[in-house]
Amino acid sequence: MSGSLLRGVWLCFGRPPFLPLLASGGLQRQPWVAYSTKEENTARSVGRYPVPNKKDMPYDIMELMEEVERKTGFLPNVFKAMSHRPAEFRAFFAYYNTIMNKDTGRLSKADKELIIVATSVVNRCPYCVIAHGALHRIYSKQPTLADQVTVNWQLADLSDRDLAMLEFALAVCRADNITEEHFQKLERHGFDREDAWDIGMISAFFAMSNRIAHYIDLRPNKEFYTMGRMLSREKEKEEA
Repeated sequence: MSGSLLRGVWLCFGRPPFLPLLASGGLQRQPWVAYSTKEENTARSVGRYPVPNKKDMPYDIMELMEEVERKTGFLPNVFKAMSHRPAEFRAFFAYYNTIMNKDTGRLSKADKELIIVATSVVNRCPYCVIAHGALHRIYSKQPTLADQVTVNWQLADLSDRDLAMLEFALAVCRADNITEEHFQKLERHGFDREDAWDIGMISAFFAMSNRIAHYIDLRPNKEFYTMGRMLSREKEKEEA
């Protein structure tokens, strides 16, 4: 795997969301544990497909997984699950990196995570709702908004801009007929055609990701449930 891809995945799963928690003690670095299909409850805790033993993995995939776990304190289960198919692992994370870590456009990292949460609710994907809800809390510094969107995005504390963004993302997610009116509404809230592409592409990519998680029975790591919920308190303690 190229260094740029490793850095890209590290950017999304590593430094921005997790280092504040490591610094505050919210996450503790864990000793490296070799992956093995022999471990108790591995299939149930990660998914229904076996996770290869560390020694059987291609070096580039093992290197990336070690780096992510070393930097974040835990390894998101999607890495373990996708390692079952090394070629698909590389393709999946290469495309993930391309759409989630691009430097152009008007979508913030928090915007992208909120799109994933909203569309993953429709696609009934617990892994993506929980994992990306956690990332949204970290990026946005808003500990409740992703939960509101999960329950009912139309009643969430969203700006008109965010409502327009999610409305378009959900239209793509549901395979609604996309018309010029969709693009015009986005434009009225500051999004151009390239931004619409980004919103639609994230919705489309995670529709695929949601369905992969569904049939492999991918389970969220327990660490995701509490991430970002205590940031404001930690900040208050640091400023006191």
